[in-house]
Amino acid sequence: MAVTLEQAQRVGYTCLKALLRFAFMVANNLVAIPSYVLYLIVLQPLRILDSKSFWYIEGVLFKWLLAMVASWGWWAGYTVVEWGDDVKAVSEDEAMVLVNHQATGDVCTLMMCLQDKGTVVRQMMWLMDHIFKYTNFGIVSLIHGDFFIRQGKAHRDQQLVLLKDHLEKYYRSRNRKWIVLFPEGGFLRKRRETSQAFAKKNNLPFLKHVTLPRLGATQVILKTLVAPQENGTPSGGDAVRKERKSKGLQWVIDTTIAYPKAEPIDIQTWILGYRQPTVTHVHYRIFPVKDVPAEPEALTNWLYQRFIEKEDLLTHFYETGRMVPSKENCALPISLQGSQNGLRMCKHSSRGYKRYNYCYYHCFL
Repeated sequence: MAVTLEQAQRVGYTCLKALLRFAFMVANNLVAIPSYVLYLIVLQPLRILDSKSFWYIEGVLFKWLLAMVASWGWWAGYTVVEWGDDVKAVSEDEAMVLVNHQATGDVCTLMMCLQDKGTVVRQMMWLMDHIFKYTNFGIVSLIHGDFFIRQGKAHRDQQLVLLKDHLEKYYRSRNRKWIVLFPEGGFLRKRRETSQAFAKKNNLPFLKHVTLPRLGATQVILKTLVAPQENGTPSGGDAVRKERKSKGLQWVIDTTIAYPKAEPIDIQTWILGYRQPTVTHVHYRIFPVKDVPAEPEALTNWLYQRFIEKEDLLTHFYETGRMVPSKENCALPISLQGSQNGLRMCKHSSRGYKRYNYCYYHCFL
């Protein structure tokens, strides 16, 4: 089929824009990342004298770097609409964020979403695949104290021990508040077939838009970071017992990322910007950690239920373009419990739901 002049011009413009963006990203990284490293080298005496101030400054620099990455998306027209609980209300508390994983762009999307959530970005810890250690941002994550986890059965037990040691050593000593985890253990396209086979073998729900989550890292985080119970019986790990002043992990934030037409944005698209402007949708649901079971079997069922709900949420989104049903599908204005701001009632409008919505679980299931 012949290519028209207009089509050729459009392709040429897209390629030129991608080339210019790539050149800018390279220059941006060559300036910003070495600057981050050099500043922290110069500030090493402060780390010895006043560790808290050192990690505060490091957190500010880290947030600026993440804002830089987020700006690449804004520049390309990749924006985000947020739904569900207002997570900014718990931004000063300790929380674990559970996210579905579809592509490398998920991390960039979260960087964009969390920029306006108080001190979250500078006080958060990421759990990510070890391959990210070898990217341009790897040195920054290493210094910040993120954890790189190796996938596969051969490494699983050892990685969980290393994760526990890492949390005890770095989480509280560097004043971290939020920890971000992708419980599926890999990208949707890579794990879907294996997950569906496992579900069929064990009589579990057949999922298309998410995979069944893995328990290991979630269980380690809860055991290590949850504070002792009020009656004095410890429900956390060694790090918690050393930090009596800490309230410990207080919230679990179930986060669902949805891309239009189920076409995720990868890091290459984020950098080069060759896809047309698009809106990514992110849904939050907050759970008090006291409502999350500690026993392995109960915790596994609880995690499975969260991802079954994600499946329903994403199915509805792909069918209707909305992250929550319209008001006609909502029987009762029931509020979602666990919000720090008290009970929030269901907010309806003739056009569906507004920016934040608080009754998805009760209305949709």
